[in-house]
Parts: sequence; structure tokens; C-alpha cells
Amino acid sequence: MKMLNLFQGFIYKLTVLKGPYQVEAERIKNIYNHEILRKVQNQASLDGLSFLTLVKLDHLFGVRLHEQLRQLMEAIFNLDVYIAVSAVAREKDFCFARALPASENSLTVNGLYHPTVKNAVGNDLMLDGNNNVLFLTGANMAGKSTLMKSLGVCLYLAHMGFPVAAAEMEFAVKDGLFSSINVPDDISLGYSHFYAEVLRVKEVARAVAASKDIIVIFDELFKGTNVKDAYDATLEITKAFSENRNCIFIISTHIIEVGEALRSQCDNFRFAYLPTVMNGAKPTYTYNLAEGITADKQGMIIIENEGIIEMIRSGADMPLNYAKK
Repeated sequence: MKMLNLFQGFIYKLTVLKGPYQVEAERIKNIYNHEILRKVQNQASLDGLSFLTLVKLDHLFGVRLHEQLRQLMEAIFNLDVYIAVSAVAREKDFCFARALPASENSLTVNGLYHPTVKNAVGNDLMLDGNNNVLFLTGANMAGKSTLMKSLGVCLYLAHMGFPVAAAEMEFAVKDGLFSSINVPDDISLGYSHFYAEVLRVKEVARAVAASKDIIVIFDELFKGTNVKDAYDATLEITKAFSENRNCIFIISTHIIEVGEALRSQCDNFRFAYLPTVMNGAKPTYTYNLAEGITADKQGMIIIENEGIIEMIRSGADMPLNYAKK
């Protein structure tokens, strides 16, 4: 009883305010206007009531007012979630995205970053029907996977109506989100890493062929096979997907030659990369998205900096039992 009265007072205060919650507040207020519920609320306290009166109240709450109480409890639970979400948004400085009709097929995010990365660098992205494929390149550790995960998390939360880790965001509502990031093999089914990738791409192809408006995030397509097959497959699959202008595709790869081929054959791509800046022999990363296709290749530099080849050749730092074998 005390909770019902407290919540009623809270709702009556909200109904005088203008805001998105006002419609819901008016609906709750109308529930409180139920004739029987108003009479029950006049019973300020349950202390000192007879057993018969308590039985009557139990019947009212459990039967005659069951639906009204269910709706009020649901409203309290929802409000608790809203308050918690808004508190996180304030604390983390997240923003609420603006949803657009699916027909607009656009995505604009400013200051996008991963919500769990401290001191993260924000990036801007803009895709639409004329440029609905983002082809992302960059050296190892430049931040490609983190950027793609950031976007995936952002899109997922935005479609739920939750705040996102960005300065501002506007997006067209889609039918679904597919990703292929760190796809594992499956020993129980006998699937290799490459075959698991192929099956994931096939699943996306089915959705696209069924005219679903989706967002697709592919991180390093076909890295589980040889370079020649990876090049051919990435080129042909990406070209085929890009013919669908109603979906949005974000695709990364280390095979920069694919990007050059796509640039000459397709007109709806945006090419971007995450740069590497050499500080002497040590690669450093800006994490700031740049336009174009990178030529950065620092894999061997990282290996050399770790001294792996010299260690193998000299046997230095090798455990004694391994050296004897």
C-alpha cells in the first residue's frame, strides 16, 4: 500500500512536466483513477485491520485489481531500468542516438569509441546508399578490430534504444546485425577456422538474398586460408555484397591489393585506414581514421623488435630441457 501511494505521488509530479515520458505518466495516472483502486488507497495503513478485512483486500489485489497492479509493477520495473540507463549515460557521457526510417539507409556517428577502452580516441563514420561499404585497412595493432567492435556495440545498443559511446549518432533502423570477428573453429563438428568463416558468410548471403536490410561487419575475411584464395574470395564476395545498396557493410583486410581492385570496379565504397607512425624502428598508432588505403606493413618489424629470429638462431633464453631435445 505504501509503495502504491509513493509511486502515485511520483507520477503526479511527472505529469506536469513536458518530456518523452509524459504519455506513459498519463497512462499510469489513469490506472490510479480506477474506482476500486482509489477506495483501497484510502486505507492508509494495514496496521490494526481485522483478519476479514485483510482477506477482502487480498481478494481485491489478487483478483479484481490484478491487471491494474500488474501494469503498475511493470511501470515501476521499467522506470527503474530507465533511471539506471540514464545514470550510466550521464556518468560515461554517452549519447542517445536518433533513429531514422529504414528507407533512408544512412549511418552517421561522430566521436565513436569503445565503451570499455580508457582514454579512447573517437572516430567519425558516415555511410549511406551511395557509399554503403566501408573498406578498412591498417597494420596489425592499428585498431581495426577495436573500431569494428566499437561500431557493432554502438549499433546494437542504438537499436535497443540505449545510449551509445559516441558524441552523436543518427542511424536508419535495420532488420539485423551480422558480424564475423574472431570466428572460432568447431572441433566437435569438424569445422576448420576457414570453413567456419565460409558458413558465416553463407548465413549473411542468405539474409541479403532474402532482401533483409542488415548491417554486416567482417573483420579480415578468409584469413584462415592461403593468400591467393583469400584475395580472390575477399574480392568476389565483397563485390557481390556491394551490389545490394540497402545494406551497410564494413569489411577489413590486410590484403590491400583487394582494395585497389575494388576501387577501380565499384563506385559505392568508402576506403579508410588506421595509420601507423614510425618512431625510429618502433611503430606507433594514432587510432584516427584516415581516408584511403594504407600501404603500411609492420608485421616483420614487430617480429624483429621482439628478437624472435635471433633467439631461434642463437638458442638464447631457451629452457635447458628444450635445448637438449
